Amino acid sequence: MIINKKKDGSALVIALEGRLDTTTAPELEAELKTCLDGVTDLTLDMTNLDYISSAGLRVLLTAHKAMMKRGQMKVTNASDIVREVFDVTGFSDILTIE
Repeated sequence: MIINKKKDGSALVIALEGRLDTTTAPELEAELKTCLDGVTDLTLDMTNLDYISSAGLRVLLTAHKAMMKRGQMKVTNASDIVREVFDVTGFSDILTIE
């Protein structure tokens, strides 16, 4: 997986490419822990994310909980496959998905 970050003041956009699964979820989790200081608006751009597993969902839930204490988090440009995972797992009701 490739993680691209773009910060603008207190807004951070993280674009994910590839697969967010058991192998790559720890990488995203570590990245989020180091880059959320001062961030009040987190956007996860999933334009190029091909797949998300339960391990990836866990990282998103952890990030969502952290961001609710300091601002907001949204998911953008999720593919139909990723949206289906969000729908089946109930994450569509938890996360802000655009």
